[in-house]
Amino acid sequence: MSNNKMSRKDFLSMSAVLGVSSLVGSSAMMTSCKGGSASANAPIERLQGVYVPVLNDKADDGRELKAGVIGCGGRGSGAIVNLLEAANGITVTALGDTFADRLESLKKDLAEKHNQVVPDANCFVGFDAYKKVIDSGVDMVIIATPPVFRPVHFQYATEKGVHSFLEKPIAVDPKGYRMIMATAKQAQAKNLSVVTGTQRHHQRPYVEALQLIRDGAIGEITGGNVYWNQGMLWYKERQQGWSDMEWMIRDWVNWKWLSGDHIVEQHVHNIDVFLWMTGLKPVKATAVGARHRRVTGDQYDQFSVDFEMENGIHLHSMCRQIDGCSTNVSEFIQGTKGSWNSADHEIKDLAGNVIWKYDEEAAKAQWQQHDPYVLEHVDWVNHIRKGTMHDEASECGISCLAGVMGREAAYSGATVTWDEMSASQLDYMPEKLELGKMPMENYVVMVTGKEK
Repeated sequence: MSNNKMSRKDFLSMSAVLGVSSLVGSSAMMTSCKGGSASANAPIERLQGVYVPVLNDKADDGRELKAGVIGCGGRGSGAIVNLLEAANGITVTALGDTFADRLESLKKDLAEKHNQVVPDANCFVGFDAYKKVIDSGVDMVIIATPPVFRPVHFQYATEKGVHSFLEKPIAVDPKGYRMIMATAKQAQAKNLSVVTGTQRHHQRPYVEALQLIRDGAIGEITGGNVYWNQGMLWYKERQQGWSDMEWMIRDWVNWKWLSGDHIVEQHVHNIDVFLWMTGLKPVKATAVGARHRRVTGDQYDQFSVDFEMENGIHLHSMCRQIDGCSTNVSEFIQGTKGSWNSADHEIKDLAGNVIWKYDEEAAKAQWQQHDPYVLEHVDWVNHIRKGTMHDEASECGISCLAGVMGREAAYSGATVTWDEMSASQLDYMPEKLELGKMPMENYVVMVTGKEK
């Protein structure tokens, strides 16, 4: 980094994050502030332009929209149902997946449970299915393929003028990150609405806490801790007849080229919350990591990262996927006047007194929809129907590269800088995409440091 440190506010194009919905600090949003007014505190300047969504229960009615799904597995199947719940006037007109069985499963579910019959002519299988879905005439597309493919799919959708929902993470390597950031600028120029799967940005207690932190409720940020510690995730045993490529894609969450490792694929949520709520980005990462229990793939099952932020404060990041260990999925931010934690959705002063707690009962009385997986689609549709540009890809891209920094610091044992990683030529995409043999000798678990 140069001496002229760039805030995250400057790093992003603010025309992208502002959109048309400006700051929403209304009493309707603030259901549960207790023990004093945030206006008595000095606001955090770099957060004054942060985008705050209007979390209505359902999207405004408007023009009919045709939606496609690229990636018909669990997340793609869930996301399209979330979209149908979020808005009226949505018709699912195209589906695409690498494998026919996953496509047929979603197609059947949509017809039987949601009265959405996708014609056979608009069901596409193979590595090029994404192009066919986008070219079929959809207005909007859910991109929920294994993460390594998302930058390419986002780029094609944007070229064709299609609004994108990108499940997180949206990049697993520096090349993908740069593609995402460049495509986000193109999407802005085309007035497209792009939402990512960082659903905390549309979760009521998080949004309310963000506004309080922005307005100075905990003072200036001095550090934080973020966690995603849980048991082992799913995996697929190799079946007879599966090629190397088919097995890897069906078992994608365990292979670093497909998922980015779980620090990027899953823990990016928590890293993203800290970057979003503080307006900062990391400049250095020093980390440890290891593999003890994972059954398939070539990933680690634990990481611990020290991120140094651009203003010199530190964030501790920890993630683990090992059965039989304690669990913790949460974020904590410390400030000069107090702290916030997502485990209890509370703000405390320096003496440990709770000065704000999210009031779930008040929220239930005011709103009917509380699922952030639905509310993010409400926001997406509202921007599309209003014809207003909305860009979440730029911000999510930064969070993904932060995860990549932590991963590479753990793999290598070296302190990794933002400038090094953002310029790195690391590219996880294979030269050939076909259901056949892969150079499996290249997909090995990384060993930190050098042998004596």
